[in-house]
Amino acid sequence: MCLSTNINEEDFNPMSLNMDTDPSSQYDLISPPKADCIYTSCYCEENVWKLCEYIKAHQQHCIQDVYAVFISNEQRMIPIWKQQSSHGDQPVVWDYHVILLHKWKRGESYIYDLDTVLPFPCPLKMYEDEALRSDKHMKKCYCRKFRVIPAETYLSTFASDRSHMKDEAGNWKKPPPPYQCIETRESKMNLDDFISMDSQIGFGTVFNLLEFVQHFQ
Repeated sequence: MCLSTNINEEDFNPMSLNMDTDPSSQYDLISPPKADCIYTSCYCEENVWKLCEYIKAHQQHCIQDVYAVFISNEQRMIPIWKQQSSHGDQPVVWDYHVILLHKWKRGESYIYDLDTVLPFPCPLKMYEDEALRSDKHMKKCYCRKFRVIPAETYLSTFASDRSHMKDEAGNWKKPPPPYQCIETRESKMNLDDFISMDSQIGFGTVFNLLEFVQHFQ
């Protein structure tokens, strides 16, 4: 579950945004249209897993260029702007968020975020400018890190029994997806390994914001 946290406006430095950039007209969507994607609110890790599953089944030629990206930090407080649950131009502070990245053949990268109000997909540069913005004037506790996992690795290793979505009485905090829990032969629940930004555990590679943008842009 991506849980939001109340914040103070002074924790973040407002930035002017460039709204004139549009996704390349030559870029072909590798997922269904956003409205047709499998989506359950507050289950971003499963939404992206389902996107990866679709791409592997329908766009096998590009699956090696697709990545699941977990965004979090040690405090599990990460601000992201331009979310559907945002209020005005204030960010939503999630405990973690998950997006899909496609590194395109021309060296450009595109972000698939089912919770954003930005285009779907969104050029990484636009997503950086408008949804991620900069860490320079941000309190250290809010600085984002990125665990980037190849899509095929994510499909074969991720597992969640959704226990993190139940309260102490066993009631759902948010309604679960209608399909069965995702599991592997080795695990029924390893979500914390993906949310963790400890590079010594889990799968994929952990970057800070600057490293992430430089690597994929």
